[in-house]
Amino acid sequence: MKTLGNLLWLILGGLLVAVIYVLVGLLMCITIIGIPFGIQLFKLGSYALWPFGRELVDGPNEPGCVSIVMNLIWVLLGWWEIALIHLFFGLLFCITIIGIPWGVQHLKMALNSLFPFGKEIRDVPEKR
Repeated sequence: MKTLGNLLWLILGGLLVAVIYVLVGLLMCITIIGIPFGIQLFKLGSYALWPFGRELVDGPNEPGCVSIVMNLIWVLLGWWEIALIHLFFGLLFCITIIGIPWGVQHLKMALNSLFPFGKEIRDVPEKR
């Protein structure tokens, strides 16, 4: 089911979202100061490419001082707009019953794109 959800996600705009994250991440990596932000955009792009069956969770030593400060800088520099876009599309997809799984993924991405520092991608264990 995860594979089917991910394939439909790619067709319905997930590939476009991931490409945008990667392109903006490359632009951020042009300067030394922008590299940490570019790395976070690559992480979000990887998650946006194949979100079903994976989740962004706090790292083993998180939240730490550095990630808190970097998340604050992230929000102050205007990257919160990414979260608003995901929130909008999450609510839009949740209008229909068929779109609810994709809406939920967008809502998860909205929360994680608001504070991405200190997060890592993990596979969700399958329920038996």
